[in-house]
Amino acid sequence: MTRTRSLSVRETALCGLFAALIAAGAFIRIDLPVQPFPMHFTLQIFFSLLAGLLLGPKLGAVSVGIYLAVGLMGVPVFAAGGGPAYLIRPTFGFLAGFVPAAWLAGKISRAGRSHPLRWSIAASVIGMMSYYLAGMVYFYVVSNYLISMPVTWWMVAVNCFFLTAAGDLVLSILAAVLAQRLKPAVGQMR
Repeated sequence: MTRTRSLSVRETALCGLFAALIAAGAFIRIDLPVQPFPMHFTLQIFFSLLAGLLLGPKLGAVSVGIYLAVGLMGVPVFAAGGGPAYLIRPTFGFLAGFVPAAWLAGKISRAGRSHPLRWSIAASVIGMMSYYLAGMVYFYVVSNYLISMPVTWWMVAVNCFFLTAAGDLVLSILAAVLAQRLKPAVGQMR
């Protein structure tokens, strides 16, 4: 039987801090009037990737998990509110996609010791792509099979990827650059 290590007080505080930053990022947004569901361009992906890059895969994913749990309990930390009913919104997959984004960003960035900035940028972009994959698949499935609002894959790609991917790509690169600057300070806190 394997033993799991509990989180230290500092690790718990850092996870809480990043959960709060992700929540704050939900309210720094640009609304895109796309039908049938309005989309929001926010800083959540930036802070989710930053959590993974700075805290590592486990703690980065835990930070996002805390954020999701708080929002699903009803605290209005998501871009359009909160509560368990959010699970049946087609856009919830993008929120859930922050978990693999943070985990992948943390895991991949740890592999690149020789060129840390390059690896961090690659990790951020791959994390961002996993976020889009999770969000688009969830959007398609919920729209077509749960709420009976049929959409095609092309509609999902246009509404959920092409309109926001360029901005998120810039945010992903900025997260990687900022992570390289902040790693020494966060490393001292851990």
